[in-house]
Amino acid sequence: MAMSAHEIETLICESIPNTTVIIRDLAGDGEHYAAEVISESFRGKSRIQQHKMVYDALKGNMGNVLHALALQTSIPK
Repeated sequence: MAMSAHEIETLICESIPNTTVIIRDLAGDGEHYAAEVISESFRGKSRIQQHKMVYDALKGNMGNVLHALALQTSIPK
């Protein structure tokens, strides 16, 4: 069973406080998403560290229930 965009957003927001998450279903199949994650928590961290924070927030669902996620992270402007 695939994860919904709402489930992805909830997991990320619960794990990384004060975060804005924008999710797009890329294929309309509920399995291929793009996520833009904007958080002050990313300040001073490398892109790899930022992405690891997001993947950790997904609690092992990446590659399992969540098939594909194109990820873009940034700090607020």
